[in-house]
Amino acid sequence: MSEHKTAVYPGSFDPITYGHLDVLRRGLGIFNKVVVAVACNKKKPYLFNQSVRSKLISRVLKEDKEIDDSRVEVIDLNGLLIKYVESINARVIIRGLRAVSDFEYEIQLATTNRMLNSDIETIFMMTAEKYSFLSSTIVKEISRLGGDVSSMVPQAIALELAKIYSKGEKNETLM
Repeated sequence: MSEHKTAVYPGSFDPITYGHLDVLRRGLGIFNKVVVAVACNKKKPYLFNQSVRSKLISRVLKEDKEIDDSRVEVIDLNGLLIKYVESINARVIIRGLRAVSDFEYEIQLATTNRMLNSDIETIFMMTAEKYSFLSSTIVKEISRLGGDVSSMVPQAIALELAKIYSKGEKNETLM
């Protein structure tokens, strides 16, 4: 294990996908604990509100036999990420990358965080190739149009999406 015992893995996770879980699993191969910080950008519309996303992630982690959920903490992140990382004395932020197109945005975030606190590092982890095309946005769109997302998200997430879209709640945030 690394001398850095805790890392923070932030994201919107709306919803969590197998790509996110791949990055989390590999993060747990490096760190003793990973905090999944469920973010809420007030300017961004979400299908699931922050609390529901956190609960779904916790449920998925309990059901996933490959992830030791005792080493993962799921929190609602409100406020500045770097302040939260400082508050728990973590030194590493994990960010997942799918393709080169993600890199420009991610390097901007990492550079800004480094300017705010140069003692906190951001590490980038490429998701497995089989998930490199996958995004929460694509998953929601396929599900909204009646497609099968069971190869992209855990069963619990696929079922929640099917419930939402079968009710015709296509553009509303769930409370």
